[in-house]
Amino acid sequence: MTPETLKRLTALRRELHQSPEVSGQEQKTAERIAELIQNAGADLVLTGLGGHGVVAVFDSGIEGPGVGLRCELDALPIQEESDLPYTSRIPGKGHLCGHDGHMAMVVGVAEALGIARPQTGRVVLIFQPSEETGKGAAAVRSDPRFSDVAPDHVFSLHNLPGLDLGIVEICDGPANCASRGMRIVLTGKTSHAAAPQDGVSPAAALSKLMPALTKLGQGGPLDQNYALTTVTHASLGEQTFGVAPGRAELWVTLRTVTDTRMAELIAEAEALVAKTSQAEGVSSEVTYDDVFEACANHIDAVNILNQACVERNVPVRLVNEPQRFSEDFGQFGKNAKTAMFWLGSGSDHPQLHNPDYDFPDALIPIGTGVFLAVIRRILG
Repeated sequence: MTPETLKRLTALRRELHQSPEVSGQEQKTAERIAELIQNAGADLVLTGLGGHGVVAVFDSGIEGPGVGLRCELDALPIQEESDLPYTSRIPGKGHLCGHDGHMAMVVGVAEALGIARPQTGRVVLIFQPSEETGKGAAAVRSDPRFSDVAPDHVFSLHNLPGLDLGIVEICDGPANCASRGMRIVLTGKTSHAAAPQDGVSPAAALSKLMPALTKLGQGGPLDQNYALTTVTHASLGEQTFGVAPGRAELWVTLRTVTDTRMAELIAEAEALVAKTSQAEGVSSEVTYDDVFEACANHIDAVNILNQACVERNVPVRLVNEPQRFSEDFGQFGKNAKTAMFWLGSGSDHPQLHNPDYDFPDALIPIGTGVFLAVIRRILG
């Protein structure tokens, strides 16, 4: 990558950083990306996939496989805390996961393909919306227009704080945990605070469920039996001194390595909620949000990534444990050979979703180079 190209992509990354849009609201980001990809010379640009998704195709004109590269459009509903000259201009929103950097890399790939197409087949660049809520990948895949250009391989990356800057880690097999948000509503009957015996309070059920649900999944080794339940929010009644509560709400995140174990954990948690609420005389309702299925890498795609890193002289490690956090990238693996790799952001870099996180610009040429090497290995 030339210094001029790196300077331009860095400026783009910082431009995107200043104007973050959260899941489902990425309209302006998508418009900017579509403009850049069109200017790069894409043969086909599709917009509005799965919400605000953008897909671009660079076709060699010669029969061959399709190679997909996926990045994310969305930011987070978190207030950025920094004095950077390009800090977020949108109160309460920030690119605090590095999706701005991921987009800059894939735009860099588009610019390179605009200059030199692959020798065979086609490259499909996927700028996916709503990754943070777990809804975007499935929505893109379900769009009939995507099925017309769906690639045979799909690759992605995520920067990873805690890993030395520029180091790549790749996992063969399970790569990201399955997770989902479990929302429990407990309903009893309000009463005057002077006569709580005339109502039905969900306080006892709430206080029993918090430790009991936590006990269901206490982490441990990241194997097929791994399960972690985390209480993230609880509320009881209204903010008043005159009313004994009649409603409580409890939010819990369920996390497992496999989808099979997730199904078991869901059944255990729902049975516990039903038993506890019945014993305390309140009704219960369970709903789910932020649902992420487990993400697994295909061995063929892993080998291609490993070879691409070696070609680019990027230090690479093969590991056998998935990341605890979740990704909806696994959706693309239902119809393609997929693999995601981790690109180190620095051993002491602020964690993803921290208010002071910022994507390291030094990663732009590394990620772009690995992606281009992957394309060359498959398509020439």
